[in-house]
Amino acid sequence: MKKYVILASLAGSLCYIAYAGNTNKVVEATEVAVPAKARAYKVDVANSDLKWHAKKVTGEHLGSIALQSGEMTVNGNKIVGGTFVIDMNSITCSDIKDDQYNAKLVGHLKSDDFFSVEKHPTATFKISSVKPVAKAEAGKPNATITGDLTIKGITNQVTFPATVSVKNGVASAKADVTIDRTKYDVRYRSNSFFDNLGDKAIYDDFVVSLNVTAKQ
Repeated sequence: MKKYVILASLAGSLCYIAYAGNTNKVVEATEVAVPAKARAYKVDVANSDLKWHAKKVTGEHLGSIALQSGEMTVNGNKIVGGTFVIDMNSITCSDIKDDQYNAKLVGHLKSDDFFSVEKHPTATFKISSVKPVAKAEAGKPNATITGDLTIKGITNQVTFPATVSVKNGVASAKADVTIDRTKYDVRYRSNSFFDNLGDKAIYDDFVVSLNVTAKQ
């Protein structure tokens, strides 16, 4: 009889230990914080704007180009990523008022001398990082954006200062992005590749000023 009493006590102790162990595991699991989930904000194409500015020895040209689609990835109140598709067929020139000359320039920009639009109708940009600028002054860029820009099927990393915000379900980004066209095999009248161009030379760098808005 004594033997059965000892066995029963031992079994009870083991059951208690197992129960206590399981209880501790449940308590610990409930204490683990759930990470915030990033959300995709769809780019408002109609209210987003891309403008380009290119210079040559004898002057400059200005114009615009449209976003085809895109989204920004938002975590809490911060932009953490994004992908954007640019419609290369939408290139326009705003500084030439003569319709015939304007059409000639736009057609040349779309040709193989420049962006080969028939072969490469879109360009893309994919954000890889958004780093906040410490103690950014009001009205000054508050982030540094890095990402992969693909033009004519060629991808290069670009980094630029930007002013970004997320407020009331709207994410926005403003920036001036300097692009070296020769890195994308756009070499027409480039001093980097051709000598003795004189006043026919076109500078390698051009600037795209962006103002992009995205919504939940």
